[in-house]
Amino acid sequence: MKIGLVSPYDFSYPGGVVNHISNLEYYFTRMGHNVKIIAPASAPVENYGDRFIPIGKPRPIPTSGSIARITISFTLADRVKEVLEREKFDIIHLHEPLAPTLGFTVLRLSKSINIGTFHAAESRPSYRWTRPLLVSPLYHKWFKKLDGRIAVSKPARDFINKFYPAAYEIIPNGVNLNYYNPEVPALPQYMDGKINILFLGRTEKRKGLEYLLKAYSLVKPDFPDSRIIVVTPSTRSINKYEKQVAEMGLADVVFVGGVSDKKSPAFIVRLIFSVLRLLATRVRALFY
Repeated sequence: MKIGLVSPYDFSYPGGVVNHISNLEYYFTRMGHNVKIIAPASAPVENYGDRFIPIGKPRPIPTSGSIARITISFTLADRVKEVLEREKFDIIHLHEPLAPTLGFTVLRLSKSINIGTFHAAESRPSYRWTRPLLVSPLYHKWFKKLDGRIAVSKPARDFINKFYPAAYEIIPNGVNLNYYNPEVPALPQYMDGKINILFLGRTEKRKGLEYLLKAYSLVKPDFPDSRIIVVTPSTRSINKYEKQVAEMGLADVVFVGGVSDKKSPAFIVRLIFSVLRLLATRVRALFY
């Protein structure tokens, strides 16, 4: 089959939906399907060649303690028509199909079988800002063009169901077993007897790193042989947290920035198994 995967988010910036679509493309292609990704991009997207089709320029929009990097252009129709007419997809799989503006433009113009996956699980300002459009008969007409609806979790289903009551299939995000497996060596720098606490993610307010550091400052005196390791995809936004650590006088906080999506799984697995091996050593010491 010829499959189009549509993302509203900047595909050159790391994020959960981007990872989700990347893995779908990889495995669908391995299964023999002809797959193309359609998304806005603020920088060249490597490793996909003509399998990636950029449409729209993403803009950073503050939302729910995060930044949604989406295109808000209402002049995408001609470019979308050109791509759809050329590619003639059998199936178009839209992620957050009602998010401004690429998703609903593709959905509106699509003549293919349309599948929508809904990821959001909390009230997004973007939904409130566009509420007059969301409740309009026209928008509901576009929603009805979805031949199948997926939610990645029960909270995601319950959230979108408030706006658009319908039948949703719950299909959780998958785990890439090529990355997350125990056949990796331990990281020797973290096999020093300390308890390791791992934070992995973007350093946005809603991810909670600020609260983790505050909590750590409370328990550190009782657990001096502990350490926090902060793994982020870039070093651009860790300065304020490094300043927070310095002001609190916290020891044993390690910032590991610039760990890409391709490298972070191996790093995480090696760290996790470093911790597990250390725990096994302590358990053996208790019983033998």
